[in-house]
Amino acid sequence: MCNAIPYLGKDLSRPSGERLSENVVIKLIEPFMDKGRTVTTDNYFTSLSLAGRLLSRKTTLVGTINKIRRELPQSSKQSSDRNEFTTQVFSTTGTTLTVYAPKRRKTVCILSTMYNIVEIGDNRKRKPNTVTDYNTMNCGVDIMNQKVRQYTVRAGTRRWPVAVFYNLIDMAAMNAHVLYQACTGVKQRRVDFLAQLATELAEQFMQERMVDKEQLLWQQPATPHPGKRAKCQVTFQCKKNNATLRCVACYKYTCGKCKKETVAVPDMCQQITPMNC
Repeated sequence: MCNAIPYLGKDLSRPSGERLSENVVIKLIEPFMDKGRTVTTDNYFTSLSLAGRLLSRKTTLVGTINKIRRELPQSSKQSSDRNEFTTQVFSTTGTTLTVYAPKRRKTVCILSTMYNIVEIGDNRKRKPNTVTDYNTMNCGVDIMNQKVRQYTVRAGTRRWPVAVFYNLIDMAAMNAHVLYQACTGVKQRRVDFLAQLATELAEQFMQERMVDKEQLLWQQPATPHPGKRAKCQVTFQCKKNNATLRCVACYKYTCGKCKKETVAVPDMCQQITPMNC
């Protein structure tokens, strides 16, 4: 995924008279303009005006276009008298319209500024090159959605900001896997990469949490307050028994089953040390 825009309702910054679909495409591919790239769109976004604007910025377009568009010629909208695997081509300045019939009485319209001449394939279905290229390039979004659904961090929620955050994490992790393989040349399963990524992302948080937990332990009193009992925090040989003493090493409350009495210095008092410290 190269770019994304969250839909937040009516965009007041959109110029009056400009189509929403055209405005979205221009915003999404603005960082990639004037570089000779090709954009693939579906029938909601494709239009003749969009193709002209992109062509003026050295960007070509290949996309399906809805047959109800007013800019299409009337003869291209008639599909009842077309035979199977036939192609009809319309052209204007820098733009070609390919009307292909994959089945009898069914047509697909492809608008393209990538080719000035449409070539028909020599196979059985006689597909034109505009249809072949569109089928090759239009699967990027579908593949991304399939990968995101396969391994996701999403959980049930009724808050849309949280759902958007989950989606951002999924897409960022997918991009990280693609870039990691492209930059290092190492082929790694995505599930293994995501597990390693989750461990590295949580490592700093867990370290900070352990430091905070140790500081909280040291702030607690050496013995429980009068009239109160503490639960054993070691639980090495017990099931959370009551404890009244703390370990001198890790400063955790330790019950009688989990403690080990050792003499730290000769002729001095004994110290309480848990066996697993």
